[in-house]
Order: sequence, then C-alpha cells, then structure tokens
Amino acid sequence: MPKQGYHHGNLRQALVDAALILVEERGPTGFTLSEAAKRAGVTPAAVYRHFEGRDDLIAECALQGFHIFADVMEKAFDQGNPSALLAFEATGRAYLSFARENPGHYIAMFESGISIQRSQSLYDVAQRALQVMEDAAVQLSQHIPQDRRPPPQMFSAHIWAMSHGVVELYARGNSGMKGPFPPEDLLETGIGIYLRGLGVLPHDA
Repeated sequence: MPKQGYHHGNLRQALVDAALILVEERGPTGFTLSEAAKRAGVTPAAVYRHFEGRDDLIAECALQGFHIFADVMEKAFDQGNPSALLAFEATGRAYLSFARENPGHYIAMFESGISIQRSQSLYDVAQRALQVMEDAAVQLSQHIPQDRRPPPQMFSAHIWAMSHGVVELYARGNSGMKGPFPPEDLLETGIGIYLRGLGVLPHDA
C-alpha cells in the first residue's frame, strides 16, 4: 500500500489523517492502531512513538477537529455581525456545515466517547467553540425582556442541542432518517420558533 499522507517526515499527522479516514469508514472503535499504521504506510511500532493507544490517537483527531470547528464558528459569527440575529443564526448553520465537511473530526469529537476533560488543551479549544455560541446568545439576549431572559449559557445550550439533533438525525445520513425538509430549513425554522417563544422575533415574522 502506498504511504498515504506520510510526507516530509510528519508521521504524527499522517497517522491522524489515516485515523480520520478509518473513523469515518468504521467508527471510532472499528479499527486498530495497526490498521492506522498500515493506512499511513508505517510499521505498528512507529505509532507508539507518538500515541499511547487508539484513544490517544482519536483524542488528537478530536483536538484538531475542535480547532477547525472553533475557527468555523468564529468566522460565521463575525460574518453575521453587526446583526445579533444574523450572527446567531450563522453559528447554527456553521454547525451543520462543519459536520458535513469534516465527518471524521465530528465523530472523534462527539461520538467517540473521548471526554473534553481528557487534556487541558482539548478542554480549552472546546470551550473556545462553545464561547462563540454564548457570545451570540449574549448579544441576542439583550432584546429579551429581563423577566423572560434565560442565562446565555442555557440559551446557547438549547441551540447547540437543536443543531446537534438535526445533524445526528438528518444531516449526516448515518441514522437512516429521511427528513421531509432540508436540514438547514429544519434548523432555521426550529431556531425561529424558539426565538419567537422568547420574544426575540415577532410572531408574524
């Protein structure tokens, strides 16, 4: 087999790239380190110079994924400004886009059982991504009467959960569920219903 991804001596990244393909094809527990090494074109012994085991390798996939994810979310938020509503909606759509375009990373991040508490670096970058949605929620919350204003962390968690549910059920295709509408429409209308309930949007909008 050709040495896929193993170039310029960057064995560590070659192994991550191989693992991302295997995670997408077989799931996070569907391959061995030896198979990752073979896919990268190196001996199994070489893997242990960089990773303690399969979980360590998948954790690195998750770490790199969260960096990409945080960058995508920040870009979406910035492009939506100065409108708080557009910035908020853009972060939801960015979630769907990321899951579609980076399936190996997405699975490593959210479906592998790897905790963000596994390392400080993983926790920090995951919090950076979460902070984008919280910042968007803070901006949008200013339009909600104070007596009906949820904490920004709750606000953003609701939208995160809604986005994640649409991804899992309809956007990635691994559940077998066929939605009657495009995932983007499902998320947009769901966010609209949620915001109307909070009084951010008028009911006839």
